[in-house]
Amino acid sequence: MKFDIILPIFSEHRPRIATNMETYMRAITINKPSSLDTLSVIESPEPTPGHGEIVVQWRASSLNYHDYLVAIGMIPVVDGRIPLSDGAGDVVAIGEGVTKWKVGDKVMSAFFPNWIEGKVNKSKTLALFGDTVDGCAADKSCIGQDSVSRMPDGYSYAEAATLPCAALTAWRALIVEGNLQAGDTVLVEGTGGMSVFALQIAKAAGAYVYATTSCDDKIDQLKKLGADTIINYKTDPKWGSTIHKLSNGGVDHVLDIGGSTTLNHSIDAAKVGGHISLIGILGGFTAEMMLPKIFGKHIRMTGLSVGSVEMQNAMVKAINISGLRPIIDRSFAFQELGTAFRYQETGKHFGKIVIEY
Repeated sequence: MKFDIILPIFSEHRPRIATNMETYMRAITINKPSSLDTLSVIESPEPTPGHGEIVVQWRASSLNYHDYLVAIGMIPVVDGRIPLSDGAGDVVAIGEGVTKWKVGDKVMSAFFPNWIEGKVNKSKTLALFGDTVDGCAADKSCIGQDSVSRMPDGYSYAEAATLPCAALTAWRALIVEGNLQAGDTVLVEGTGGMSVFALQIAKAAGAYVYATTSCDDKIDQLKKLGADTIINYKTDPKWGSTIHKLSNGGVDHVLDIGGSTTLNHSIDAAKVGGHISLIGILGGFTAEMMLPKIFGKHIRMTGLSVGSVEMQNAMVKAINISGLRPIIDRSFAFQELGTAFRYQETGKHFGKIVIEY
């Protein structure tokens, strides 16, 4: 008899007993009521690929703010959901009809496994890794062959695992939606994973980058990555207007991450005809804004959430050419997921937090 034992991270759960002889793997689940205290490591049956499917053995994942909201219950999911949208690993089994991959290929997950290409629509985004479907916080997952992309050349699993959400969001905001051109000006806010990727992508494309931080200790790190002008938003309560002045009339692209706490500053910083990507909700789910400023500046605002597999493939090609490498702040072990989220809560990280299996 195989015992399927739930191994708690921060709390106690009674063991469950499975009566079959299946092969088992580790997985982490979110249990009601959702919180970092109810995350649990369990044993779960290993997946078997069906037609057109592959099995990926995950080697690393990374944390995003979306994953954190799922883990603490701010984004409700079904009881027992396996979290984490980002993963990198090896193809270890293929089903009938698989033509794109072979055993041993190194791949990355897709945030929206059904948004393969083309314009976004509702059906393409219903499945969301680690949210509406099980994610990467497991040793293995069964995935459609179209729902992964190849890892960049020479990347470690940990490096590749930082890309599917944060890097692709920055890529879409600047390159796909923003049509970033050499010589453009860009404002990135904060030093989380997406913002650091946006800085790196913008510099690789030849842009002038303004960056904000609340910590003077992070200024040197931003400078090393190429940030041209850095503002401490804690000491400058009108930092949006300051950037507007410093840029001689506003910046071309703004990646807004805070919603209510940053949006009006982002509007102030944008130039006439500028583009603001609405990406984050670090300041809350709602925001008030002065509509006449948007009209008067002819600002284009785009709400976006990550991107398609097609966009991810294009980003990987660019990374292979540019040599961009992600900034990893800290790595945790698989069973330390709760501890990793608590570190994320502090906001002390610069770049990405990863989980290695």
